[in-house]
Amino acid sequence: MRRLPWVGLPTDTAVHGHHRFAMAGEKYVRALAEAAQVTPLLLPSLQPPLPSADWLQGLDGLLLTGAVSNIEPQHYEGGRSWPGNPHDPARDANAFALLHEALARDLPVLAICRGFQELNVALGGSLHPQVHAVAGLADHREDPAAAVDVQYGPAHALTLAEDGWLAGWHGGTRAQVNSVHGQGIARLADDLLVEAWADDGLVEAARSRRHRFVLGVQWHPEWRVMDAPFYHAIFRAFGQACRQHHLHRLD
Repeated sequence: MRRLPWVGLPTDTAVHGHHRFAMAGEKYVRALAEAAQVTPLLLPSLQPPLPSADWLQGLDGLLLTGAVSNIEPQHYEGGRSWPGNPHDPARDANAFALLHEALARDLPVLAICRGFQELNVALGGSLHPQVHAVAGLADHREDPAAAVDVQYGPAHALTLAEDGWLAGWHGGTRAQVNSVHGQGIARLADDLLVEAWADDGLVEAARSRRHRFVLGVQWHPEWRVMDAPFYHAIFRAFGQACRQHHLHRLD
């Protein structure tokens, strides 16, 4: 009996009491299992990172999740950080190592929120450390005082590239998405092709020009994915790419 494809998720790190823990948000794990119909596997983020090639040899896809932390600015020429800006150096190191190896292997990659920013930086792009501080750009952060359903509810409109994957899955070129991020794309990496942008001009999704399935989105399609057809279509397409990779590997 053939197994389901295995998809890896790099973990975030957190300190509870005297101990460090490797964690992944349940919503991402559940979206992989229920919408993409693959088997999620957690890839612990350590410093130095564990050998990414050993892990990816047995995997059929890579999901880069959102996180509470932001990428450290030295990775994208972002200047100095500031007090209260949360960082996770172990996640940075693990995610970038996994990404470079996954891209070299043409492994299917879905990158969400922080993950999209990691993808852009790994390919040579840059970020706005604080989108809300950039003239002409909207504040894309959530209201911390709002209920979680409001924070992850529809927040702004997108224009989807007419000939892009997202427009095809959505069935149109306008969509409403949630918005829960402080950093954002400044200079898009040369190897990425724009899939969607917000009305303020901020790039909100892009895919690789050179790989079979490498897609990054700035919003959170994992949220209530089974009740949102557009979000579900993103995970369904990713799952199909992972199944194709799995069958190709078996052949």
